[in-house]
This record gives sequence, structure tokens and C-alpha cells, in this order.
Amino acid sequence: MPDALHQLDATELATLLRRRDLSAREVVQAHLDRIDQVNPAVNALVTLDPEGALAAAARADERLVRGTAVPPLHGLPIAFKDTRLTRGMRTTHGSPLFADHIPDDDDLVVDRLQRAGAIRLGKTNVPEFAAGSHTFNPVFGTTRNPYDLTRSAGGSSGGAAAALAAGLQPLADGSDMGGSLRNPASFCNVVGLRPTPGRVPSHPGSNLWDTLSVPGPMGRTVADTALLLSAMAGPDPRCPISLETPGAAFRVPLDRNLRGLRIAWAPDLGGFAPADPDVLAVLEPQLRVLEELGCRVENTCPDLTGADETFRTLRAHSFDLALGYLLDSDRQALKPSLVWNIEQGRRLTAADLRTATATHSRLYLGMLDFFSGYDLLLAPVSQVVPFDAELEYPREVAGRPTHSYLDWMRSAYLISVLGVPALSVPAGFTPGGLPVGLQFIGAPRADLAVLQAGHAYESATRHGRRRPDLPTA
Repeated sequence: MPDALHQLDATELATLLRRRDLSAREVVQAHLDRIDQVNPAVNALVTLDPEGALAAAARADERLVRGTAVPPLHGLPIAFKDTRLTRGMRTTHGSPLFADHIPDDDDLVVDRLQRAGAIRLGKTNVPEFAAGSHTFNPVFGTTRNPYDLTRSAGGSSGGAAAALAAGLQPLADGSDMGGSLRNPASFCNVVGLRPTPGRVPSHPGSNLWDTLSVPGPMGRTVADTALLLSAMAGPDPRCPISLETPGAAFRVPLDRNLRGLRIAWAPDLGGFAPADPDVLAVLEPQLRVLEELGCRVENTCPDLTGADETFRTLRAHSFDLALGYLLDSDRQALKPSLVWNIEQGRRLTAADLRTATATHSRLYLGMLDFFSGYDLLLAPVSQVVPFDAELEYPREVAGRPTHSYLDWMRSAYLISVLGVPALSVPAGFTPGGLPVGLQFIGAPRADLAVLQAGHAYESATRHGRRRPDLPTA
């Protein structure tokens, strides 16, 4: 048994806990010790409840001693994203307006994971109202990349990804509208799955029919990510788009022979998302790995014409719908980029929404047609490597200037529009030691196939096994 329990995969910890080789109290205490040592430098966890976590761990141990059947996440510690409602624990959304907000209820994902046996540690840091893919806010400050503390950890699930990479927790929940769990997974050398919309139901929310923003699982391995998905997924009547497949369908071995798989490689998504040379220098050699696994790889891409405009229109509309009331009541308390996005939503016309809706449908049908000829689409997760944490967003991508905080996220958000599962898997490092992720994209509802392909690639490369060297307090 290694001394550093925080280094073990969640699937391994779950087995040791179930066999009673470890107690939940030991596992939780090991992670609390790790948090004390490195979180001051990383700033990934922003609210902690050590006493509550240890008490919950003791109750979990007692259930196992009594011979009670235990759920799949028994004894595994987790800190929830600070946009998730947590009963009796503050949920700030990274905003001074909610700095002291303590909800009376858990949101659906929090409730499901705790019922599955997870032990609540606290909350992970987010950008203000999860807007943008760099994690900083006026309440808790900036989350740092564990591989280089001067760099961004991504966002909006940046605290979650950094906490995984730093060994502060073995599993993490995320959410993804335009790359909010895929970008930080790529930046922090961990795994993140944007599931098919409806795979993980969401409640509460301002738009029950939304397919753009989805909850999703994160882990240090694909198997860990699938384990968490198994506890998050499954239907709920309060989410009208939820899929009927039970979560247990993802609690299965992921081993699969990829021989004969037809893979499309789209390094710039058909010219709509050019990537920096540093990113492509890491990713291009990874294609040989997949060829050695028996895959047939071709350079091609589905037609994404109109996807950029559609995403921006639907995103702006959703921000106005969810946060417009704050623009009216507390405009000065919102960061300028958030004000800009809500105002973009307010300027939309019926014609704008009509065009976006029609294009959204066309893109979905086009993707279905594309996947009749290919099993997977591969692309960069992010167009840039982790950037300076003092910037709000990169000022240039592939030699072109950026004009808003969205402009560098196209390789993720163009995929969001399509309604398909997308997995970020560690794919290597730049010569300077910065992580880069590879995006595995599948047909709608092919979440398991995407996880299986990512697992095979991960097993062949083991890039995710490289851990950061962090200073300890």
C-alpha cells in the first residue's frame, strides 16, 4: 500500500475500500492532508468542511462493518463545483453577490453523487457565474495550473481539474457549455467527458430544454471518469431531455479492440478553429498510436458552416435567460465580459433565434450523416496551450488576434453545438512541460464507445500518469 493515497486512481480506491483494506476515514484524511499541503499554491478548493467529511466517512465505515451493501462511490471524497447548489454549504458562483449564499437544497448531481456514496469535501473554484474558460473571480481569486503555477488551469471547471491533477480529490464533477470541462482537462492533464445532452440530467435550471450546457464527469483516468458517469447518469422526470439508459450501463470494463475503427482527424475543424503550432506538434504524432492500434485515420471534417454563429447566439440567449435579472439589479457587480454576453442576448431578434434554431437542426443532421462513414472524430481540445494566468484570455491564437474571451475556445464550442459526446484525454506535453489534450468525439449517444476508444489510447500512451511536481506547505 503506497503512503500517498491521494495518488491512487478512484477505481483502485473504490476496490480497496470495498474490500476493507482501507477505511473511508483514512482516504478522506489523506486527501485533507494533501489539501493542506498544496491547495494554498493551487487555489483549487475554495470551501472546505473537514469535520463534516470525516463524520460522513465514519458513517460510511460503519455501514460497511454492519454488512450493508455499499454504493459504487462508497468512501470516495469529492468537492463539488461552486456553481452546484449544496445544502448547508455556501455556493458562491464566484460572485460577490452570492459570497454568503447557503442553499437549502442540493442540486440533482450533488444529490446523486452523495447517494452513490461520495463524501463531500467542499467546493471547487469557478469563474464568475462559470463564464469563460479561465478560473478567476473576485471572491476567491485565481486557480493555478498544477504543472506550472504561472499558467491558467482552464475553466469553468478549472478548480475541479486542478484539484484532480494536484491529488486533492480522486473524482470531480464538471459542466460544459463551450468547453468548460474539456479545456481544463486538457490544461491539467486529466480526463473530462462532455456527455450526450440528457445523459446526465440537470436540475434546477432556467431552461429545461437546453442542450448546450451539460453536466459531466472528470477523473485522472478514463475508467475513473466512466465510474463517476455511472453515478451521474440516468433519467429524471424533472429534466425533459434526460435519456432512459441507467447509469449502471457505464460501470463496465472499457477494454475494446479498436482494429478497423474509422477515424477522422480534423486539426482545425475544417478551417473554423486553427490551433497554435505548439498544440499540433504534440497531437500530430498521436495519430500513429491510433494507427498502431489498428485504426484507419483520414484527414477530414464534417461541415461546420454556421456552427460558430449558432453557438454564440444560443449562448447569449441562455446567459440573458439565466442572469439577465442581475444585469438589471446589480450591473456594477458583474465582470465586464459577463455584462457583454448578457447584453448580446438582449440584442437578439426573433430572426436571430429563428436562424440559430434552423442551423442547429441542420448541423445535427449533418453530424449524423458524417458518422455513418466514421466511428470517431478527433480534434484538438484547445487551440492553445495553458496561457498566462494573469490574462483574462489569450490575445492571439494561431497568429490571429482575439477580440473576446470566447475566440480561443472554438475547437471545443463548435462541437458543443452538435449534440454529441466529446472526451478530453491527456495526449502529451510541450517541450516546456505544458499538457495538451486530444478530443475524442463520437456520434450522438455513443458515450460508451467514446470512453472505450479513449481508454485504449490512454492505455497505449499513459500520458496521464505524469503528475505535477508541486511545492508543499
